[in-house]
Amino acid sequence: MRIALILTFCMLMGSLSGFAQESVTINEDYEVQQLLQQYININTAKSYVTGWRVQVVSTTDRSRLETVRQSIKSRYPYLTTSWVHNRPYYRLRAGAFATKLEALQLQHLLREYYPGSIPTRDTEITASEIIGY
Repeated sequence: MRIALILTFCMLMGSLSGFAQESVTINEDYEVQQLLQQYININTAKSYVTGWRVQVVSTTDRSRLETVRQSIKSRYPYLTTSWVHNRPYYRLRAGAFATKLEALQLQHLLREYYPGSIPTRDTEITASEIIGY
């Protein structure tokens, strides 16, 4: 009985090793290759990534936006700022981060002078802004 089990086990291992030595070849249609290439071209052409910024102020007054922007530049010269105009509001945003946690760290830093700051999602961040080049 024991010999039969060992013999069966050896045969099973021998048959499995035969499967491992076979190679698989995939022949894709020309249309599939074209679609795959189109997908690659579209994704490499994207110049924006989705990330996080800290919204410092949201106001209808453009001069207030510029005042706050200059204030941030004088306190934090290393910090990048950008603004967006979604009628009727001007929104001033600072930083560019890949994760919300990083944006929350900046928010904590900014809260001393700008208590209304909040982290916001942004879909138009360049990769160089996040990396810091």
